[in-house]
Amino acid sequence: MVGSSVWLGYSTHDREQLEAAESEPVDYLAIGPIFASGSKENPDPVVGVAELRKLRPLTTRPLVAIGGITRANAAEVLDSGVEAVAVISDLVAADCQARLNEWIAATRR
Repeated sequence: MVGSSVWLGYSTHDREQLEAAESEPVDYLAIGPIFASGSKENPDPVVGVAELRKLRPLTTRPLVAIGGITRANAAEVLDSGVEAVAVISDLVAADCQARLNEWIAATRR
């Protein structure tokens, strides 16, 4: 939590989910995975940057791109019009991957 602000988001994975999320009482929407990602055992199909550009106009809410985003591709993703990117693997050193996997397992319910 930053300061006293709380933001509530809603994750989506395709056009239909993004359109449906418009009626949800949330502050921002997330979409992904934009690229292949190793942080989930059963990831949703890759959205891709070209599709992300097509989907961006479907909401006026802040849109966060997630999934497989790295320092090498972040600029391309941000150029699609999203407000932010979410990053896991590119921020975590290789020797921390086991601990990250433990956290992911510990928080699955």
